[in-house]
Amino acid sequence: MEMSFRKLPDNQHEILVRREKGPDVRLPAHPDGPKMPHDLVHAVVETALGIDDGFWGAMARGATFLGFELVTPGRHRRSGMKVLRRGGDAVMDAELRVAWAYRAWSGLPIEGRGVGTAPLDAEALARTGPRLDAATERWAAVPVGGELLWRWGVDR
Repeated sequence: MEMSFRKLPDNQHEILVRREKGPDVRLPAHPDGPKMPHDLVHAVVETALGIDDGFWGAMARGATFLGFELVTPGRHRRSGMKVLRRGGDAVMDAELRVAWAYRAWSGLPIEGRGVGTAPLDAEALARTGPRLDAATERWAAVPVGGELLWRWGVDR
């Protein structure tokens, strides 16, 4: 699967996803996060942690998520929902782990009252930080109108 993160004006981006299973989909203009698109953070952290059943793993298996549109309209919606029904818990677990890694990397508190139990240990955080640094640099280097290409299961 290949994901193209295209940088748009006004701190926005769009994503085109070309998949082997299921139709190609796109996320129309969407705000970037503070440093890079949230879905790029998912690609980086899920890859660093070897998560293959999270957001992008589900997409690779044909899942459909709110906001994404079929590039070529068709009747895929139902089968994409089946993927989520089977693997939704793993996708939610990945969401928590990605959010935690991003929180730690961003310098936000990961200890103390109201923070909760850490879903990642120090070793996992040590793997994600440098990769988030590298992805931030890659994204910052993309000009408006340009794209950052990420190949699921290949890019690190």
